[in-house]
Amino acid sequence: MAPFVLLFLIAVALGIVGVVAKGLFWLFIVGVVVLIVDFAWFGSRLRQRVGRRS
Repeated sequence: MAPFVLLFLIAVALGIVGVVAKGLFWLFIVGVVVLIVDFAWFGSRLRQRVGRRS
């Protein structure tokens, strides 16, 4: 759970900096990509954990 939260916070920080700083929109895009990858990774781990119990 800790890596998920850490990646989530990094993605949010990159997104905020990318929106606020002029000329760093690419940083916002990187933040969004990190956020999408983070949720996909968390979903796959959650699916594996549920599959083991059954």
